[in-house]
Amino acid sequence: MNPNEVQAIKDQQAYESKRGGPPEGFPQLPDIPGDRYVDPEFNKLEIERMWHKSWVYAIHSDEVPEVGSYVQWTRLGEPLFFIRGEDNEVRCFYNTCRHRGAPVVTEENGKSRGVTCKYHGWTYNTRGELINLRDRRDFVDLDMSCRGLIQVRCENIGNLYFVNLDPEAEPLRDYLGPAARDLDEVKPDTLILVDKQAIKVNCNVKILLDAFMETYHLKSIHQNTVDRFLDHRGTAITLWDKGHSRMVTPYKREGWKDPGVKGLPEVEGVDPFFENTNYSLFAYPNFVSPVAPAGIPVLCFWPDSIDTMTIEVHWFAPSWGDGERPERWDMRIKNFVDILDEDLQFADKIQKSVESAGLRGFPLNYQERRIYHWHAELDKRIGEADVPEHMRVPDKLGDWITEVDLTPAKASVPAES
Repeated sequence: MNPNEVQAIKDQQAYESKRGGPPEGFPQLPDIPGDRYVDPEFNKLEIERMWHKSWVYAIHSDEVPEVGSYVQWTRLGEPLFFIRGEDNEVRCFYNTCRHRGAPVVTEENGKSRGVTCKYHGWTYNTRGELINLRDRRDFVDLDMSCRGLIQVRCENIGNLYFVNLDPEAEPLRDYLGPAARDLDEVKPDTLILVDKQAIKVNCNVKILLDAFMETYHLKSIHQNTVDRFLDHRGTAITLWDKGHSRMVTPYKREGWKDPGVKGLPEVEGVDPFFENTNYSLFAYPNFVSPVAPAGIPVLCFWPDSIDTMTIEVHWFAPSWGDGERPERWDMRIKNFVDILDEDLQFADKIQKSVESAGLRGFPLNYQERRIYHWHAELDKRIGEADVPEHMRVPDKLGDWITEVDLTPAKASVPAES
């Protein structure tokens, strides 16, 4: 990591620990309207113009390890599947036969030299090309070259594969910007998939997204866990363009090490800074990852309906070599899930509150500015004119966004705001 940027983060942490109030010029933030969490029309716009037009993490390379390996994926509400082709490229397609719409993949995952619709037998190769169909003689002038499976944009950062339903979307790395650079720090092309689980929660997806963008809650709900070693008052926040951000929280005791990673292999060459502080990366709209040398958990927050969601927890780490997963991983994952349970305990109750007349809006403080940044970005993507006036979140943080020069020849990054 660039030494100038590391020093800038440390300087900001020192400033945050000692400040007596928000920095001079920081704006008063309007309340986040509660209707944004419950209004069906707003929810529809959010799905169509943000979720369906954003790059989102989907699968790890290990989930399609061999040529012909496939896995279904439906987190965006669309029937998709990934498959590794003969050229070793991982592609994503709609799980929709071009004949009359039946699925071409019916198992959750598997391996095949091609996929065949079980309804009428249309067959596609691993590149999605239509290669065979029954009774071809009865189709008049059917051009098979135009009837391949519909492909979805799929690009990767190392072993991590992202998708975007928008065929006109900018390239993944251009979209992620500094977030992609931070992922590169842990050499994602070397990380294996250690564990993956999904948890259903009865709340709007934004309620939990909000919770993971601030450390203001640590002393209330993490008293016996995270608050014992993280100093929330020293959290250094950076807002980036396109809704991305990071939150770097110092440890209360200098030199503190996570006992849960003792003995686990680490990524070679990672800057020691990532081991000596809690570095939480956020890639808009739903990717949260505390970056660390011994591997990274990635949390993805998915809308299931307007008042239900799923949180996926993925673990990526350097390989431990041959043999079963070390027992220490079981302890590490359990400890993380226990902390996660603390974060989830009020989610369904907050959902009931935003549905009631007892909550009109959320007043946010300086520590919670990443939440405001997220919502303001959502309005940009929907189009401010199409957001009802009483539900708008106007852009108030433009002057607080850090511009990052990602040109390799440059040696420094502008200081934190």
